[in-house]
Amino acid sequence: MTANPSEIYLVVPLTEQEAWDLAQFLKRTGFTDFRSNAVDDEEAYRMQNVAGKVRQSLNQLGYAPR
Repeated sequence: MTANPSEIYLVVPLTEQEAWDLAQFLKRTGFTDFRSNAVDDEEAYRMQNVAGKVRQSLNQLGYAPR
């Protein structure tokens, strides 16, 4: 993977329970939740996209609630 200078990479230490809880939260959070905390639809979609990236990373580590 080539590092893109416009991207940031986060390392967040989580317990297994915290990772599972975050995965559950991200699974249950929908556009309405993001929109209620965003300035406009565009920001809400960006927030939702970022949450999807975190959810995908958790999924790859085995935290994929159904």
